Amino acid sequence: MDVQQISITSNNWENDLNLLTIEASIFLLFVSNDFKYKTKFLNKLKFKYPEATIVGCSTAGEISDITVSDATVSLTAIRFNKVEHKKFSVTINDMNSSFESGQELASKLWHKDLKHALILSDGLNVNGADLVSGLKSKLPNVSITGGLAADGSRFNETFIINDDEILDKVVVALGFYGDDLKVGYCSKGGWDSFGMERLVTKSEKNVLYELDGLPALELYKSFLGEQAKSLPSSGLLFPLSMRVNEQTKPVVRTILAVNEDEQSLTFAGNIPEGSKVRLMKANVDRLINGAEDSAISANKIFKEDTELAILISCVGRRLVLKQLVEEEVEVVRDILGKKPCITGFYSYGEIAPFGEFSPCELHNQTMTITTLSEC
Repeated sequence: MDVQQISITSNNWENDLNLLTIEASIFLLFVSNDFKYKTKFLNKLKFKYPEATIVGCSTAGEISDITVSDATVSLTAIRFNKVEHKKFSVTINDMNSSFESGQELASKLWHKDLKHALILSDGLNVNGADLVSGLKSKLPNVSITGGLAADGSRFNETFIINDDEILDKVVVALGFYGDDLKVGYCSKGGWDSFGMERLVTKSEKNVLYELDGLPALELYKSFLGEQAKSLPSSGLLFPLSMRVNEQTKPVVRTILAVNEDEQSLTFAGNIPEGSKVRLMKANVDRLINGAEDSAISANKIFKEDTELAILISCVGRRLVLKQLVEEEVEVVRDILGKKPCITGFYSYGEIAPFGEFSPCELHNQTMTITTLSEC
């Protein structure tokens, strides 16, 4: 397995492309909405490497090695020597079709030799939890990781790169096949719950209408105070911890939109009626420790062999960490060592199991790490 990484800038993108030295079979592109030459860049890359598979998405920050940037492209060129890969995509007609889209994509991916699936999804027109449930229903014994595309803290427009096309309402997947691939993964947070636990008394999938019989948006605003004026972006700083029942592990849900007329909140994943939620807030040290824990778990099996680490961290973490954001990437580097390339992006949702023996879930506000190497 050969890997090369380049951070592409708008000012020098043509020369940056000339730095490529490997005959890549896959290009991973994490691209800022503010990168000026997206179409020209993509067309030139496809022209130079017509046989290569190109996948990627928009971001809320691009990760290249230990640097977090804006208005760039984090380009990772990959060449496998033994592992086979295939790319598939599906269109999401509307948010209510997310489960079926996940099933369709999983059916395309499925083969007895499928070892791992990497998923990149539109970040605004999908119910991430339903998408993951659809994938799991057809691939119960296959590891799945990935994330939802982002648009900074603007929540205006996200896109997916599918070869030489830039698209919305699309989910793209890379399937990796054969026993020669080694995969590690983990997803950890580091947020603290506070306040009383509240019962979800009215919801429909990922839209929350009432908590303890009270209008959800009104109640949520009462917690935020002055920050309520900046919703939905300020909601990234105050996600909800949700547990469906006493036996399930809590997952974090982040706000995507608010509806003043309905007094409702729309989340990246489902908030079922009868579940219980608590408000969460960030502690900088705990977030960085969460990234460290994720790296330790993802790397514990193949510590000496990891060639590539894909980091997908939530935009909410970046807003909290601010100028310290690179510390959560640096701590991952400290754990993984000098050998692997590190790439990734800040997202609107992370897809991964909690750990090695857990089912895949949609997460928010986590640092999700996928490590890849070839036997």
